[in-house]
Amino acid sequence: MTDREQEQKDVSINKQELDLLVANIIPTSRYFEIRFDYLQKQIDDLKEGQKEIREEMGRRFEQVDKRFEQVDKRFEQIDKRFEQVDRRFEQIDKRFDQVNAKLDTIIERMDTKIDAGLRENRAMSIRLFSFAMVFSAISMAGLLAKMTGLF
Repeated sequence: MTDREQEQKDVSINKQELDLLVANIIPTSRYFEIRFDYLQKQIDDLKEGQKEIREEMGRRFEQVDKRFEQVDKRFEQIDKRFEQVDRRFEQIDKRFDQVNAKLDTIIERMDTKIDAGLRENRAMSIRLFSFAMVFSAISMAGLLAKMTGLF
């Protein structure tokens, strides 16, 4: 036997020995299955965490929606209050219009009374001026008559 034949004889092993040799030297599929199972568990945990986060975000969005609804209700109340304020201002404007109308009538009456008083004063002034002029003319005539010796 040659060295080569001797090596082949020495190397020839049965199936069981080969399986044992492969199992001990090369990682088995069991090892890979365990690793893949571990990776799958991690992926499943991540998916479960994402699902929990989505559910939590959904709950929070619901809370945010409820808060926005409350804020919307508050704005509606504020709008109603502003409508009441607007109505009140309209009432106040109407009241001011009424006061302005009353003031206008009062001022108009005062103007007519003042005009009538001024007319009376003018007429009285003309009468008094006429009286003063007549009195002055009589006085001057009396003075001239006295100077000329008529009286």
